[in-house]
Amino acid sequence: MEHINIMLILLVVVIVGYVAGKLEYMGGDFDRRLSNIIIDITCPALILSSTMGGTLPDRRMILPLLAISVLTYLMLTVVAWWLPRYLTRRTEDNGVVGFALMFGNVGFIGYPIVGAIFGHEAVFYAAILNVVNTLSVFTVGVILVKGEKSSLAFKPQVLVSMPMIAAYLAILIVALGIDNIPMVISQPITMIGNITVPGALLIIGSSMSRLSWRAMMGSRVVYVTTAFRLLILPLLLYGLFYLLGFDTLVLNINTLIIAMPVATYGTILCLRYGHDTTLITEITLISTLFSVVSIPLVAQLLMG
Repeated sequence: MEHINIMLILLVVVIVGYVAGKLEYMGGDFDRRLSNIIIDITCPALILSSTMGGTLPDRRMILPLLAISVLTYLMLTVVAWWLPRYLTRRTEDNGVVGFALMFGNVGFIGYPIVGAIFGHEAVFYAAILNVVNTLSVFTVGVILVKGEKSSLAFKPQVLVSMPMIAAYLAILIVALGIDNIPMVISQPITMIGNITVPGALLIIGSSMSRLSWRAMMGSRVVYVTTAFRLLILPLLLYGLFYLLGFDTLVLNINTLIIAMPVATYGTILCLRYGHDTTLITEITLISTLFSVVSIPLVAQLLMG
């Protein structure tokens, strides 16, 4: 019940963003600028602040988290290549559907949700999981969108974005056991990081306010892909990793991260490589809408 209450609270913030968008307090250039602030400033601060709560996250979790993340994306790569041929009749859409099945919105939605449900220090654990996610997006993800199995368009600079740098620093702080960071540094970082959750949720609501009802209807492919992304794949992988004996907290956080709606990188990559954005946009929208219900459901199943 507690986790359902948390998600209902978050839903209220999304609704406020929706209303703010309809009333034109938000939208357009304001949303773009606020998104950049969240991605480049407040989200990195949130990651760093997860190591500054007085008690450091358990450094022994670093290797198990990296291990489960590597296994997760190896398995999802297989799924992304094999399953789409059974979900869509249009072979040109296989790569886009595969991308949607493989990648969730970890950085923008995942961090705030994990922090809200599992506690502030869990953001650090989610950041570790996102290292492998980001690497996979710009290698396997690019290949899926381009539809070219032989080409690789990975650019190293994606691993030195502000959130990634914050993740590296957070790992270093925990690995070295640095627990005496002055309050004059830790408190401002924590205050700035606290903007991330409401800011991200307001933007999601504002984005939804500009969409027509027709755009929200989707299609069979959209709904089936969404079901796999939000529920079926996370729960299947949960069962597999449970049998492999992973620590409960590692298992739960990884499962929740997998259960995020489709990553917005999909639309960006489709635009960059000249692929039609209609399908990926619809899947991203529908999965984001349904995640308001599916995330608390998954959290409730995980936490009993």
